[in-house]
Amino acid sequence: MTAPRTLKIPYGGDYNPEQWTEEVWDEDHRLFTRAGIDTLTVGVFSWSLTQPGPDTYDFTVLDRILARAAAEGRGVCLATGTAAVPPWLARRHPEVNRTDFEGRRHRYGQRHNFCPSSRAYRDHATRMAGHLADRYADHPALLAWHINNEYGGACYCGLCADAFRAWLRDRHGTLDALNDAWWTTFWSHRYTDWDEIEPPSALTEHWRGPDHTAFQGITLDYHRFTTDALLNCFRAEQEAIRRHDPAAPVTTNLMGPYRPLDYHRWAPHLDFASWDNYPPLDAPPTRPALGHDLMRGLKDGAPFWLMEQTPSTTACRDVNPLRRPGELRLATFQAIAHGADATLYFQLRASRGACEKYHGAVIGHAGRADTRVFRETAALGEELTRLGAATLGAHTPARTALIFDWDSWWALEFSDGPSRLVRYLDVVHAYYRAAREAGADVDVTPHTADLGRYDVVLAPALHMIKGDLAARLEAVVARGGTVLATFLSGRVDEHDRAFRADVPGPLAPLMGIRVDEWDARPEEFEQTVPELAAKARLVFEIVHLTGAEPIATYGTDFYAGTPAVTRNRYGDGGEAWYVATALDQPGVDTVVRRVLTRHGLLGPYADHRTLETATRVTPEGTRLLFLLNHAPAPASLTAACTSVDLLTGKRTEEGEPLTLDPYGVAVLRLQ
Repeated sequence: MTAPRTLKIPYGGDYNPEQWTEEVWDEDHRLFTRAGIDTLTVGVFSWSLTQPGPDTYDFTVLDRILARAAAEGRGVCLATGTAAVPPWLARRHPEVNRTDFEGRRHRYGQRHNFCPSSRAYRDHATRMAGHLADRYADHPALLAWHINNEYGGACYCGLCADAFRAWLRDRHGTLDALNDAWWTTFWSHRYTDWDEIEPPSALTEHWRGPDHTAFQGITLDYHRFTTDALLNCFRAEQEAIRRHDPAAPVTTNLMGPYRPLDYHRWAPHLDFASWDNYPPLDAPPTRPALGHDLMRGLKDGAPFWLMEQTPSTTACRDVNPLRRPGELRLATFQAIAHGADATLYFQLRASRGACEKYHGAVIGHAGRADTRVFRETAALGEELTRLGAATLGAHTPARTALIFDWDSWWALEFSDGPSRLVRYLDVVHAYYRAAREAGADVDVTPHTADLGRYDVVLAPALHMIKGDLAARLEAVVARGGTVLATFLSGRVDEHDRAFRADVPGPLAPLMGIRVDEWDARPEEFEQTVPELAAKARLVFEIVHLTGAEPIATYGTDFYAGTPAVTRNRYGDGGEAWYVATALDQPGVDTVVRRVLTRHGLLGPYADHRTLETATRVTPEGTRLLFLLNHAPAPASLTAACTSVDLLTGKRTEEGEPLTLDPYGVAVLRLQ
């Protein structure tokens, strides 16, 4: 099953009319029509309203909400409302409340406040999902089901301890296998009974917080267990819905590169991927782009939904900057350029109270239509209406892949040594950014992906090597492709045990190198890499060549002159590159551009660093080129090919001048 079929890009967002009188609904729908809003996500936090007691269900308000949406011709993404338990459930079943990392049983409050192993939670949540599906499966407004909301968080209670032990039995089979996987002969940890195993927390294996653990294997498995425990909650609600509604697609809103949950384990169970885009403050545009491509990669390149973004500002951070004029339009078209088939907001009307009352909204507290935010939202709605179905279902014809691996993320950041200053996402983003700013379309893939369709595979910080990945990377290079790996790759197996082999483990034959030692230095220390006119930081692996050639070397210390970047020619004209240190962004850019140039993958505007390009191909074979100007000044270009801008209707011949406004966008249908 795929995303809902629509005639245009669904446009709208989170709507909470249960907070308002129906007179306000009248005003909202009038403004929705003016803004071109056709899709509402409703019921996300309505559990205490729709089930005010253990055996009492009341759908009166929700009935009116959906009836009004249908009467206005709007579609609904209907949430099950199970992300925040109602107060009566927490009081009646205290075990529903989570136990935190420090071992404290929480009392009722906030959201994401349920234990995923609680039978009471599971029973009530699935019954709620079933009642909703039974009631609304054939509703004319229903587009899709939205289960829960932004799953996340871990619990360390006794119920989770029991569930973890059962999960471990399924995964490892025997205690002997588990003891070997976790290397429990270290520090006298060998287990002789399953009940001896405790969840890894501040009271057991950890110190100085969740990233400092004496036994990486158990902490790694607890993250996997938590991913599966929350996934099982999702699947239970999904099954309850499916008993009444086999047709409408089901999703939940993910959060891009979100460390606590391995979304690749979720991907097979989602009918379509959707996510909430709230990039870090002052992040370069490639950070949200990475999130978009990661979400597209969950379903092997299928389009996704942008389920949430702010129309103006967030409210959850210490400082919450405002989007400048034009930035909302630019962010929306960036999502579409990377594969979004829907663009929705949080929120449509601002809440009057609680912690999100100052969060950005299409409609503010005064309900005005003459604010800048509303005018920009309405203008964007008009553009999306004109665009129609032109981009729906289009895929990205990428020839470059970037391997993204949650297990490597966890294992690298749990590791004692070489440096806790290395952050997996920073390393991955640096190489993604280099490829995207060079104009390459990039698929962000799991380690299990079919690599046969790619000319270039980037594998930064691929700390853990699982299954036959090393052989499949060798196959890419053997047929003439290029694989690029970096420092701290190929270090551990699936259980986080070091390989009994030269670093980088199974990648060593492909890379043509051996690493015996590595140096780690404080954050402020910089090592020179003269051949690249670059700086390096954090970790400096000392490389011995076993077939590779040096491309760049370290400039100082006793290992000055030894390789910092290598290339190994392999197979039928293929190349394997290894970067043994954390290069600065200009250094990463230089290396990645050399790799892309070899395969003709530099984009036509690679010299315009603030211009983002992305390609999509429609099901009919029409090629679309998106141009996104991330600068506050105009971008003056020369048209690389003849095209028609779908947003303006203007035709431009190859070689003619092409100008984008500050924060401007063009969607070019190539001729």
